[in-house]
Amino acid sequence: MSPAPPVDSLPVRLTEPERRRLARAERLAYLLDNAIRIPGTSFRFGLDPILGLVPGLGDALGALASAWIVIEAARFGASRAVLLRMVYNIAIDTLIGAIPAAGDLFDFVWKSDAKNVALLRRHLERPDAAHRASRRLLITVLLLLVAIALGSVVGAILLVRYLLTLSFHP
Repeated sequence: MSPAPPVDSLPVRLTEPERRRLARAERLAYLLDNAIRIPGTSFRFGLDPILGLVPGLGDALGALASAWIVIEAARFGASRAVLLRMVYNIAIDTLIGAIPAAGDLFDFVWKSDAKNVALLRRHLERPDAAHRASRRLLITVLLLLVAIALGSVVGAILLVRYLLTLSFHP
């Protein structure tokens, strides 16, 4: 993945300080997710998966750096749905990234910061479209979480019933 298009390519009119803020957010995302190319391939990764190799502290530092991009998006006026989607990307990155070994591999492909900068750009280009897409994802995730919670409750009830039948029928 190559760096984002120049800030000047955005169809919206940004002030010079806003251009600098967006450019800094894009540079940070690039540094965290895509700055290093594996020779002979098109695969790129950044400092985020390297930081994740440091148990505990590495994932926390990566999440803090990622949070700065969300703060910038809020300063640009991104909708609540877009901001929640960005937080969701960081949460997935942080939670799964904290799993020893498997999480470290996941960090190489998830690239939450690149996703979040793309969301910010989409917000700046077409705020309504970014809001609708983010709201649909959030509704889907919430429905999935409700289904998982209900499935867990049903599973626990069935397990208890099974264990009770075992204990009363020798």
